[in-house]
Amino acid sequence: MSQASATPAAPPNDAVLHGANVKRLMARFDMTLTDVVAATGLDERTLRSLLRGATRPHARTLHKLAAGLGIDVDELFHDPREAQAAFDRESNPAVMRIIQEQPHLFANWTQSDFNELYSRVAVGGELTEDGALAAAGAMNRRRELMKQVAIILETPEADLLREFIALLYRRATTLE
Repeated sequence: MSQASATPAAPPNDAVLHGANVKRLMARFDMTLTDVVAATGLDERTLRSLLRGATRPHARTLHKLAAGLGIDVDELFHDPREAQAAFDRESNPAVMRIIQEQPHLFANWTQSDFNELYSRVAVGGELTEDGALAAAGAMNRRRELMKQVAIILETPEADLLREFIALLYRRATTLE
């Protein structure tokens, strides 16, 4: 365990305390809610609120929590999904090759789009360049379709589209 910083530090303005991350830390240190309350001196309601993400804690509260867990304050803000995304990137070199070789396929992609691609390729089979290309193509087709749907929903044709989608949905979900 690392030693917590002695000076309370305020998180960056855009930092988000991830309740799931705090729960992961509690599990790592085999601590219950009661243990954390005792170790930090925080009120149980305050701690429950932090775990739910229902509050933005003060720097002093963060310092108490970090000190009680024996970690640096920064560790409270690590998004637990980042570790999974990093694993997916490392285990899918074919995706990186495709991104480097065909950057035009990835115009206007967000980080979450790339994370989805890395994650998709890792599911259900070999990690091949053909699989990465197929997944990227499917994602781009879906993005284009969603853009078209968004435009149609802003027109007088919106009700017709809703009816058509409802009809298709019923057909797709009805077991015959």
